[in-house]
Amino acid sequence: MSLAPPTTAAGKPLPAAPAADPAAASPPAPRPWRPSPWLQGSAALHAAAAVAVAAAPAHWPWAAAALAADHLASAAAGLWPASRLLGPNLSRLPAAAARRGEVALSFDDGPDPRVTPAVLEQLAGGGVRASFFCIGRRAESHPEVVAELARRGHRVENHSYSHPYAFSFLPPPALRREVRRAQEILTRAAGRPPRFFRAPAGLRSWLLERELAAAGLHLASWSRRGFDTVSRDPRRIARRLLAGLRAGDVLLLHDGSAALDRGGRPVVLELLPRLLDELAARGLRAVPLPEAGLGEPEGAS
Repeated sequence: MSLAPPTTAAGKPLPAAPAADPAAASPPAPRPWRPSPWLQGSAALHAAAAVAVAAAPAHWPWAAAALAADHLASAAAGLWPASRLLGPNLSRLPAAAARRGEVALSFDDGPDPRVTPAVLEQLAGGGVRASFFCIGRRAESHPEVVAELARRGHRVENHSYSHPYAFSFLPPPALRREVRRAQEILTRAAGRPPRFFRAPAGLRSWLLERELAAAGLHLASWSRRGFDTVSRDPRRIARRLLAGLRAGDVLLLHDGSAALDRGGRPVVLELLPRLLDELAARGLRAVPLPEAGLGEPEGAS
C-alpha cells in the first residue's frame, strides 16, 4: 500500500509529530495492582458470608442471596464502559486538557485496508491526530496500515487480539493471551508499544485490571459514541456525538466494522468531515489520548 505524504486541506505538509521520547519505544513498565475499593468490599462480603454460614448454617440462603447480588452488581459494573468500580478507567481527558479545549478522537476495530487509509486522509485534511485501537488479528493481516498510522503521528493502541464477544467472561490465561499477543503484534507493526487498552465493546470483568497492570497498560473507554457500527445515517450519528459535547470528552468512532450508508459507503467517511468542521467551529481541538498526565484528575464530569 502506498499513501501520499500527509497534508492539510490547503495542501501544506502536516506538521511532524513531536519527537518521541526514547522511553516511548520501550515496553511500558508493569504497574502495581491493588483491588479497587469495590472489589475489596466484595472480598470482605465473601469472607463475612463464609463466617456467617459457619456460625449459623441455617442462614445460608441469606448469605447466598447477598453473594448473588454482589456478583450481579459486579457484572453490571463491567457492562458499563465508563465505570471505575472495577479499577482505573480513562473515560475523559485530564482536567488540564479540558481547560485547553481539547477532545480526544478514537477509532476502534481497525485496521481496515479500505476504510482506514481514507480516514487518515480526512484527518490529515483537518490537521488532526487521533488514537486507533487496533485488533491484533487485523493488524497481523495488514501491518502496513498500522505502520502508516504511526508514521503519520497517530497513536496505535491495543483492542485485544481477536475481539471476542465473550471477552468479559474469559479466564485469566485467555485474557492474558488476548492482551499480550495484540501488544506484541501492534508494537512490531507500529514501532512503539501501545499504552492504552480498550475492551471489546467496552465490556470487562474484574480480572482485566490485574492483567493490564502486569502489562503496563491503562484502560480507556469513552464519554461519547455515535453507534456508527449500526446506524446508517451520518447526520444522526453526528447529533449523538455533538449534542452536549464538552471539552475533555473522548469520542468513539470506528474505522473497522463501520456501517454503510444508503449509498454503500462507510458511514464514518461521511460523518468525519462534518464532525471535524463542527469541532473547529466550537473552538475544540481534537487530540489523541494523552501519554502524559495519566495521574491528573480527569475533566469534570
